[in-house]
Amino acid sequence: MGLKIPLMKRSRVANSGMDLQIPAHFRCPISLDLMRDPVTAATGITYDRQSIETWLELGNGSCPVTARPVANEELIPNHAIRRMIQDWCVSNRGLGIERIPTPRVPVTRTDVAEILQEIAVSGRRGDGPRCGELAGKLKGLGKESERNRRCIASGGAARVLSASLSQLAGESIDASRSAVFQEILSALTVFSPLDEESLRHIGSRGSLRSIVSILRNGDLAGRLSAVLVLKELVSSLHSEGIDAVARTDGLSEALVKLIEKPISPQATKVSLIATYYMVSSSNIVASKFVELGLVPLLLENLVDAEKSVCEKALGVLDGLFSCERGRERGYDNALAVPVLVKKMFRVSDLATEFAVSALWKLCRNYNKEAGKRGGDAGGCLNEALQVGAFQKLLLLLQVGCSGSTKERASDLLKILNGSRGSAECIESVDFKGLKRSF
Repeated sequence: MGLKIPLMKRSRVANSGMDLQIPAHFRCPISLDLMRDPVTAATGITYDRQSIETWLELGNGSCPVTARPVANEELIPNHAIRRMIQDWCVSNRGLGIERIPTPRVPVTRTDVAEILQEIAVSGRRGDGPRCGELAGKLKGLGKESERNRRCIASGGAARVLSASLSQLAGESIDASRSAVFQEILSALTVFSPLDEESLRHIGSRGSLRSIVSILRNGDLAGRLSAVLVLKELVSSLHSEGIDAVARTDGLSEALVKLIEKPISPQATKVSLIATYYMVSSSNIVASKFVELGLVPLLLENLVDAEKSVCEKALGVLDGLFSCERGRERGYDNALAVPVLVKKMFRVSDLATEFAVSALWKLCRNYNKEAGKRGGDAGGCLNEALQVGAFQKLLLLLQVGCSGSTKERASDLLKILNGSRGSAECIESVDFKGLKRSF
């Protein structure tokens, strides 16, 4: 027996000051709302497309009204009901009813398969312009609706697009080829997350070369797409894979450039995330970024960074301080210790974790490494005491923190306790007396 779903409900129209009865056959039996894109199932019952597709995606294989089997592929647009609803909306415009727009016809699996097949063929024969054109078409369809995006993604769009990128990247990268790469990378961002096969194509030597080219010379949208795809790649790899990616000529430099000269807040954050995964993979990769001047750049940006950027920049800095060269740059920078102490509080738990970890790496290694550098023993520890690190660490332990942060905060207190006595404490938020390179 079918489910009993009420087919009539009175709905108050916004700003009309009165109730308006919506005809029962204009309402979706599932949502009870006015249908915007009516479709009729094989059972003869008309639903709003979004409601019935959601119902089916939840694992239900039967019509909610008749309980008879129904499939997504059997849904047919009901143009007659849709036009009647639109006419009704127009006639009741004075009561605050807005006319529903004519819905776009959703993409079908057959449509998707045909487009992807043509992209694959075009990629194999090196027809970049056609690949770019079709990638743009797929992207446009995917952005029309979440339903379209899911349909295209499930059809294997990412695998076909990434394979074409890898095939085309074997050619020389001129202006026209660059536009094709940007279109493909932009489409890939719409159909993420990317599966293992897609990531393997993107990690190919040719694809990475094309990504570096776009990061350097692409337009703003293209550079954002390139760094988004790169971020997804490095976040899925183990250390060995990231090391291989980091060896791509110009990749590290391009990432640092995006951080140094931001093109958008999103691009900056994504660049920091990608860099975080890379510097956390090995000391060799971290040292490479250190040599590009990333430590002073991050410290300068951290002084006034907003929360999200601050968290990510601290994470990168923590990774850089895992290597000796990174710590050397930290010891030499007047902002390093004051910034880390300041960021222990009033940002977020994640920022606190990274700030404590980074400061711990500096302080625990300072005396051991000071002799190599000819520095004063205790210099970094005294500086931490002067800007109030001891008191902040005590407070942090009192208010509570996560396991690893608690362990490092406790160890820091022990390290700093040996240098207490002569250090004069100052307010850690005062940066006026510090020398800055900007």
